[in-house]
Amino acid sequence: MTNVIRSAPPAARHGPRQRLLARLWRHRGLYLMLLPGLLWFALFRYWPLWNAQIAFKDFQPVQGVLHSPWVGLEHFRAFFSSFYFSQLMTNTLLISFAKLLIGLPPAIILALAIHESTRKGLARVTQTVTYLPHFLSWVIVFGILLAMLSPGSGLVNKGVIAAGGDPVSFLTDPGAFRAVVIFSDIWKETGWSAILFLAALIGISPSLYEAAEVDGATRWQRIRHISLPGMLDVIVLVTLLRLGHILDAGFYQIYVLYSLPVYSVADVIDTWVYRQGIQNFQFSLATAVGLFKGVIGLLMIVIANRVARRFAGQGLY
Repeated sequence: MTNVIRSAPPAARHGPRQRLLARLWRHRGLYLMLLPGLLWFALFRYWPLWNAQIAFKDFQPVQGVLHSPWVGLEHFRAFFSSFYFSQLMTNTLLISFAKLLIGLPPAIILALAIHESTRKGLARVTQTVTYLPHFLSWVIVFGILLAMLSPGSGLVNKGVIAAGGDPVSFLTDPGAFRAVVIFSDIWKETGWSAILFLAALIGISPSLYEAAEVDGATRWQRIRHISLPGMLDVIVLVTLLRLGHILDAGFYQIYVLYSLPVYSVADVIDTWVYRQGIQNFQFSLATAVGLFKGVIGLLMIVIANRVARRFAGQGLY
């Protein structure tokens, strides 16, 4: 009688480590493409977390991160007890929430308009023209705003004077400066933000629109019952991600546009940190405020995600 020896299956002959290495080698092309992104996050997102400890130290460049004296929560107390704390938080939150609440609807409407357009050539030109401002630096945008809003020679003030009114110094008037910040940001970023919503619309099955059209649904009804629900996931995702950066009111924009007369309504956390932490070499204070912003951003994402899952049925995670 002969003994029949059956070969063990591959999964039995190799352990978990060998199977993992085999999968990595099989998909090595994909992991190779993923490598630059992983390195970027490791170098610029995770490695700096080591230096976040200087928020709790009196950082001295000569002594280094490890040997600088420990001061605990002193820098956090200095920021919270600062005379400017309430003003900075008010300005930051007002500008950030205004950009979110006023800036999100135009991007959604623009995406819907491009998607619903029957003239595809016009739609492509409109999309290109609207997202080009995103690539302009705020220095260039400041020059455009100066040409438009200057009290003496600005086109807007020329219209105001022609209508019998008095010229307004929009960039130095505390009552008008926030509006300039918000609407210039909307003009610059609406086209770029619309790309995400347009991608969500393209992902909706055309058969849904065809079936609705056969049933006699009007264009507005198709938008209401097909397009907007199809965009809901992306709208929730974008809102949650922006809430995570709610204390980032736009440093580059405000730093370029603001001046001493509008500090009371324009000075935000980032501009104050730049003056106190960078220009005055208070690196520990700047790190403490940055850590504070990160914690608040994390809490906002967690809270907003729970609210979104409760009322919209879906969230970021």
